[in-house]
Amino acid sequence: MKKQYLVAVGLVALIVIWMVMPRGERADDDRYAISEDQPQINVVPESASMSGSGEDFTVRARRVNADMFTQSVSVRGRTQADRLVDVRAETAGRIIGTPVAEGERVRQGDTLCELAMDTRQSDLQEALSRVEQTRREYEGAQDLQRRDLESSVSVSQRKAAYDSAVAAAARAELAVERTKIKAPFDGIMESRLVEVGGYMDMGGVCATLMDDRPMLLVAQVPELEVGKLELGSQVTGRLVTGERVQGTLTYIARAADNMSRSYRIEVALNLQDDQLIRQGVSTDIQIAANQSRAHLVPPSSLTMDDQGMVGVKTLNSDNVVEFHHVEIVGESTDMTNPGFWVAGLPDQVTLITLGQELVFAGQQVNANFDWAQQ
Repeated sequence: MKKQYLVAVGLVALIVIWMVMPRGERADDDRYAISEDQPQINVVPESASMSGSGEDFTVRARRVNADMFTQSVSVRGRTQADRLVDVRAETAGRIIGTPVAEGERVRQGDTLCELAMDTRQSDLQEALSRVEQTRREYEGAQDLQRRDLESSVSVSQRKAAYDSAVAAAARAELAVERTKIKAPFDGIMESRLVEVGGYMDMGGVCATLMDDRPMLLVAQVPELEVGKLELGSQVTGRLVTGERVQGTLTYIARAADNMSRSYRIEVALNLQDDQLIRQGVSTDIQIAANQSRAHLVPPSSLTMDDQGMVGVKTLNSDNVVEFHHVEIVGESTDMTNPGFWVAGLPDQVTLITLGQELVFAGQQVNANFDWAQQ
């Protein structure tokens, strides 16, 4: 125990000696001290070169010429048949025939539904007989009148009876014809709503007939875009099925839709005889609109000025940088030459394609055209 006490006392003595031992003056750590000297800011005039000599700075450039650009109006629409009509019965009767199957193509005059004749044929025969009788009576009255044996009043009565019989015969003949409900135009029988054995009232729907020649594209064009369109313009459509179609703009509405303030358009498609396009397929529609001269510039060449206006930087004949405001009028999706079509430039310009963010208007630089295609 005595030995342990001696070790503890020795450790305490060493600690006390270490704490009171002088170590010299400690240098102050002034890394975070606030300097009394004010920072200096160098201001470079806008007209001065950032590198001392502007001609020492080189930018990549390319010469761009204006070309004819056709603006297009893009809308979302759908396919629609030229006509979709419910073919209705003009007389009542029992159905005894449906010779056309659903989905089958028919020609004008083909029978879609046939009604039972019932007494219509006999009524027609009776009416024809009545016509013959009244005709003979009328002709006899005329002969007697020529011999002054019949009054003109009696002849007029015979004439009225004859005309009435002719009209009755025409009605009876029409009733017979109406037992066969026929296609009013060439098309496809989209659906048949009756079957053999059923009864159809006057005005009942026999079938729905669709005229798909021509097939149409219909869409609503915003009021800001409709002024760019002209009848006869070429139209390209891309169906959601992936199929592409071509057509001609045939109709532009004069009155806007009350809810959307947009205008209805119709496009007649140019289809092959064996090409089948269904109605109601969603379609992206591109309509050729106004033509103007514009430049195709790479997207990287577009920049903005201090006011936030979009433009490009070009070089004049002395290699001095100029800034031009431009208007983006279209986009090129060609993978070999993508970019934006812009308006507002001279016909031929030397466009800065790389380094435009490092130079300013009025600065004279060197131009490198070796990278013109990059």
